[in-house]
Amino acid sequence: MTEVRPTDQEFLEFAVKALVDNPGDVKVERKIDEMGVLITLDVNPADMGMVIGREGQTAKALRTILRVIGA
Repeated sequence: MTEVRPTDQEFLEFAVKALVDNPGDVKVERKIDEMGVLITLDVNPADMGMVIGREGQTAKALRTILRVIGA
């Protein structure tokens, strides 16, 4: 049986949409180059504080989870 695993891009989009007030404005772009994977997140400016979190803790937690998914 083949297991379908969500990608890092799908996970990030799902998690951020659950955090913000304007989930329709969330856009995630993934690029691969010689330095590795770059994931760009675009959200409504009003939701920026929710994604960053207090002292950057939410953004740091999302980065940590993405590192684990990518390993």
